[in-house]
Order: sequence, then C-alpha cells, then structure tokens
Amino acid sequence: MRQKSRSSRGTWHLPQTLLTRGRRRVAAAGLLVAVVAGITTWTLWPDPEPRQREYLDATACLLTDQNGVTKEPATSVWTTMQQISTTTLVRVQNLSVAGPQTAANAEGFANSLTGGQCQVIIAVGDSQITAATKVAGMNPQARFITIDGGTAPPRTFRSSALRPPATCRTPSQQSSPNWPKSHLDAHGEFPPL
Repeated sequence: MRQKSRSSRGTWHLPQTLLTRGRRRVAAAGLLVAVVAGITTWTLWPDPEPRQREYLDATACLLTDQNGVTKEPATSVWTTMQQISTTTLVRVQNLSVAGPQTAANAEGFANSLTGGQCQVIIAVGDSQITAATKVAGMNPQARFITIDGGTAPPRTFRSSALRPPATCRTPSQQSSPNWPKSHLDAHGEFPPL
C-alpha cells in the first residue's frame, strides 16, 4: 500500500518518487503513440504524382528575332509548340537572335540550335528564315520549318501558318489532315527525322 505523507501545512501528498514514475509512464506512452501514428501515416500515405515530365529524346526549337515570342507570328507558333509538347512529351525551346538582325548574325544562332541537339528548328522572321535555309544544307541531322517565307531546300518545309491538329498525335500517328500539307511527304506522312 502506498503511504501518504503529511506536508508542513497539514495536507496529504504522494511521495515525490511516485509522481516522477507516473509522469515518465505518461510521457513514454505519449511518445509511443506519436511514433506509431507517424509510422502508420507514412506507410499508408499515397505515393505522390511525379513532379516532372518524362520527355522523349526529341527537341523542337524556335528561332526568332530580338522580340522573342512576344510578337506575331512567333507568339502563336510558340503557343502551339507548347501545346504539342504537353501532349507528345517532346521538349521545346526558343532562342532569340541578339544583336544585328542580319542573316549572317542569325546563322550563328541557327548553328547553335543544331549543335544543341534540336531535331526540328522552326524559323520566324526574315533574317532567321534566310539563316535557317542556309544552315539546313549543312546539317542533315535536323529538319527545318520556315514560317511565312523562305525557299525550301532539302529538309526545309515552308508554312504560312503552324496550327495544332485537332488532336495532337504521337510520332507513330503523325499523318493528320489538320497539319499544313507542306509538312507532309508524297505519301501524306511526315518525313523521318
């Protein structure tokens, strides 16, 4: 049996060692409950959705003038490229020509895109189109698309507008009546890269 002791004021108190043991038990039980709750929550928590996209090993690049993608037709082309990238998981990037807006200056920028592993290069603007047309002959690994101008040497396609198809398609489903016909080969399909 527990013994009670009388304090100097005349009230009864449990001995100090019993109170300390009781507090330790409560603290240990609380810690055990917290650990079990944490482990249970961690094991039952659903897996998070992946935070990054797993892109295909393909890149399409847009070459623009010093205005970048802020003016037409570059704005609509860039918007279309981003929409297609979301559904097909092809990486897209854009590069603005800095400095003098000449074909000679733009040629260096176009070459940097081919060296940067861009499989498709879309040129917008007179200087960029001239540069892309010249660079296309020296870079067989890339396809070139010119918007609103330029001549069409091998691996260069001309288009008056680039608009997304009604449903974006993967490379194995590329023949779509909504794409400009200038992008299709004699069989009605996109030529291989």
